[in-house]
Amino acid sequence: MTRSVTARVPAKVNVQLAVGGLRPDGFHDLANVFLAVGLYDEVTATPADDLRITVSGADADSVPLDRTNLAARAALALAERHGVEPRVQLHIDKDIPVAGGMAGGSADAAGALVACDALWGTAASRAELLEICAELGSDVPFSLVGGAALGRGRGELLTPLETGGTFHWAFAVAEGGLSTPAVYRECDRLRAADGQGATVDDVPDPEPSAALLEALRTADAAALAAAVTNDLQSAALSLRPALADTLRAGTDAGALAALVSGSGPTCAFLAEDAEAAAAVAKALAASGTCRAVRVAAGPAAGAAVVPG
Repeated sequence: MTRSVTARVPAKVNVQLAVGGLRPDGFHDLANVFLAVGLYDEVTATPADDLRITVSGADADSVPLDRTNLAARAALALAERHGVEPRVQLHIDKDIPVAGGMAGGSADAAGALVACDALWGTAASRAELLEICAELGSDVPFSLVGGAALGRGRGELLTPLETGGTFHWAFAVAEGGLSTPAVYRECDRLRAADGQGATVDDVPDPEPSAALLEALRTADAAALAAAVTNDLQSAALSLRPALADTLRAGTDAGALAALVSGSGPTCAFLAEDAEAAAAVAKALAASGTCRAVRVAAGPAAGAAVVPG
């Protein structure tokens, strides 16, 4: 019987995304506070004649099936390091919105690494997996780690954060996606247009909010709501003005905080408890300002093999 391994990996919301100026290498330094939430993709690795990608679930037709897929790149990177032929089928069962600012592609890469490591018996160390993750993308290391963490550098240098309890969220999924590089370019453009400048010489170094970190530690939803920020939100709204209506609908429905998740266009709404999150989700679904609504809580565990 052909053995397969399935890994489950969570989505993320950025409760703080502080963006520094444009670096000479084209990236930005970040103070990125990640919170993993309980929306999951599952990546199943099965022996095959060659590397193949298949996808099912929400927005499956938007996911690339070639070697540009981050999950494929993850499998290739692990195989190359350990001298393994990457003969594997990776089936991705999507539940995280695609191109929605919730790290769906990054999650799939982390899931593929964990699943292939178990399938091939490569016994990669945690440090090695994190190193591969960082090579693949800024959000991939957090998808492996989960929980809550502060990301520095491009977001890939992680420090785990203490959380004292559960935070409840509603997420409004927009029609279509937003390109993360395009949102960063718009952020730079808006900063330059405002006269403040957009480079590292113009923009202060990004720092995490002490009040936000304390709110996470004490599980104080109201204090977290008062501290959440996203420096990319104005850029996402500039590229997709209709998101303002979505944010307003969630706020009107009683959300403690409303913000664009990462580079968007998914909007995230922090609620007081599970019942309040369900009420916000119901109002958003009825508002006509989004194509789908999801409810989830965090922190959630990072990428892990699903027991067979």
